Amino acid sequence: MNYSQRLHHVIPGGAHTYSRGDDQYPSNAPAILERGKGAYVYAPDGTQYIDYGMGLRSVTLGYDCDEVSAAAIAEIHKGGNLTRATLTELHAAELMIGLFPWADMVKFGKSGSTVTTAAIKLARAYTGKKYVAICAEHPFFTYDDWFIGTTPMDKGIPQENKAGSLRFHYNNIASLEKLFTENNHQIACVILEPATFISPCKECEKNMPHQPNCKTCGNKEKNFLHQVQALCKKHGAVFILDEMITGFRYDLQGAMKLYDIEPDLATFGKGMANGFPLSALIGKREIMNLGGILEEGAERVFLISTTHGSEMMSLGAFIKTVELYQNKKITQHLWEYGTKLITGMNAVAQTLGLSEYFEAGGYGASPVYTTKDAEKKGSLGYRTLFSQEMIKNGVLIPWVALSYAHQEKELQQTLHAVENALCVYKKALEQGLERYLVGKPIKPVFRKHN
Repeated sequence: MNYSQRLHHVIPGGAHTYSRGDDQYPSNAPAILERGKGAYVYAPDGTQYIDYGMGLRSVTLGYDCDEVSAAAIAEIHKGGNLTRATLTELHAAELMIGLFPWADMVKFGKSGSTVTTAAIKLARAYTGKKYVAICAEHPFFTYDDWFIGTTPMDKGIPQENKAGSLRFHYNNIASLEKLFTENNHQIACVILEPATFISPCKECEKNMPHQPNCKTCGNKEKNFLHQVQALCKKHGAVFILDEMITGFRYDLQGAMKLYDIEPDLATFGKGMANGFPLSALIGKREIMNLGGILEEGAERVFLISTTHGSEMMSLGAFIKTVELYQNKKITQHLWEYGTKLITGMNAVAQTLGLSEYFEAGGYGASPVYTTKDAEKKGSLGYRTLFSQEMIKNGVLIPWVALSYAHQEKELQQTLHAVENALCVYKKALEQGLERYLVGKPIKPVFRKHN
C-alpha cells in the first residue's frame, strides 16, 4: 500500500483533521510529510515545498523555531506534567492576562474546540439562557454539537442539540437583531470571529490589505463588532470573540486591539505557541469565576478539567513565543509580507489579463485568494488547478498562512510560481479545465456526502 492507502487503512478520513484530508488537495500534493523547518515542509523522499498551510495556521514563527523548541525541551526536563499546578502554568497564566488588561482570568486547553465550548457553557450558566447565536460566515468554531449541528455534516447529532444554535450574518446587524426578537430574548451569547477577509468597518475596509486602527476611526459606532457588543449589552447576552485565527497574527493582543473593542470572553489557539498544542479562554472575573471553587455554597460549573491542560511543554513554548513577538516585531512582518504577496499576486494576474478570474485579497496578516471559471463564477476546480500548478513549482498553498520565516527569498519564489501557475490557468480558461486538471477537484469540508 502507498502512504495514502496506509493512512486511510488506520485513520478515518486519512488524517486527524478534515482539512488535511486527500479531498482538500490536488492529486499531485504530497500524501504525507516528514518534517518542517522554517517556511518549508519536506516529503519522505526529500522533496521540499515552501509552505503556506503552516500547520493549519498554528505556526507563525516558522517550523521548529530554535528558541521555542529549546523552551519546550527545557520544560520536558522539568517533568512535563506534574501532580499539582506548576510555576510554568502560573507564569503562563499571568503572561496571558497581562496581554489583555480587560480580562481577569484564563483557562488553558489543548484545542480551540475545548475553549469555545467552555465559553458557551459559561455564557449559558451566567445568563440562565439557552440559545447561542453563531456567525454563519465563519467557517469553524468547534467539533461539538452546538456548531457541527448547524453544518450540512450533521449526521449523528440529535435535533434537540441543533435547536440551541441560531445563525446570523456578518456585517448584517439586522439579522442578529431579528434573532433576539424572535427568540424571546433567550440568547445566552453571541460568538464570532473579529474579521476574516472582510472588515467589520467600512472605513478600515477602504485601507485593506493594510492594518486597521479603529482607535482613530470616526466610524467606530458603525463598526459591526461594536454594533454586536451594543446589542449584547441591551439584551443581557455574553459577547464572545473567537480569536483562534486572528489572535497572535493580526496583533499580539488580538484583532480586538486593532478594532478597539473588549469582549466579555475571548478564545485563542493556533499560533499562540507556534504549533505546540495550546488554546486559551480568557474573560471577565464575574463570568470566569463561575468555574471556580472558592465561593462557599455557590452552584458549581464544570468548566474545563483536562489531564494535559497544564502540561508544561506547550506553556513553555507559549512564554517563549510571546517573548519573540515582543522582541522581533512578528506581527509587523506578517502584515508587510502579506501585503506584498497580495499586491504581487494581483500584479501577475493583471499582466496575464486574469484579474476577473483570479484575485488575492483579505488583510496583509491573513491573505486569501479566489478563483473563478470562464463564466466568472467561483470555482473549486480552478482553485484545484492553481494549487496543482503551484505544487509543481514547489509551493504548497491550500490557503495563505504566513510566518516570520517567510522572507524576501520565499516571496520572490512564490510570485514566480504564481506566474507559472496562472499561465496554465489562462490556457485552461481558453481550452477547458479538463485538459489541464489531473484528478478530481477539491471538495468542501462541510458537505452531506462523500
